[in-house]
Amino acid sequence: MTDVNLTLVVISAVLLGSGVYLLLERSLSRVLVGLVMIGNGVSLGFLVAGGPAGKAPIVGEDGDGTGIADPLPQAMVLTAIVITMATTAFVLAMAYRSWQLNGHDDVQDDVEDATVRRLATIDVTSEAYTATTSDFPGDDSSGDPGQGPDDDPVGLDPRTGDPAESDPLRADAAETERSGS
Repeated sequence: MTDVNLTLVVISAVLLGSGVYLLLERSLSRVLVGLVMIGNGVSLGFLVAGGPAGKAPIVGEDGDGTGIADPLPQAMVLTAIVITMATTAFVLAMAYRSWQLNGHDDVQDDVEDATVRRLATIDVTSEAYTATTSDFPGDDSSGDPGQGPDDDPVGLDPRTGDPAESDPLRADAAETERSGS
């Protein structure tokens, strides 16, 4: 079994851990530094996993292949360097554009994320879920044969109690019932 340099393993782990921590920040400049640290940690990890250094991975005319270095980790490191460079260029472009538009490089909350978070705090089910599930036995969404959409009772929106906002088809049925009676 070959000896592994423990110092390089610890440095690789510290680079990966610090990079992940920085990657979770909201500032794109910190995300950029985190990506570079992760790329360097992965490259160092590949080289450590490749084993000790050896001769150049080219077999000469004599055909003696003893003691040569494994070329696969070196190819993986080159690939990791290229991927890190491309990702770094992309994040730099995003940070620059964010700086141009907002004057800072912090990532803003998405409008949809804020809506989902607000609805989750008041525990509102989505309209698609309420349209496919029903509390009424025998309606068509329960899978009973012989039932049609006309057999569904008019439902109410759980947020407002108004049938006009729950489902457009059911809202039309509610208006028909109100005007007919």
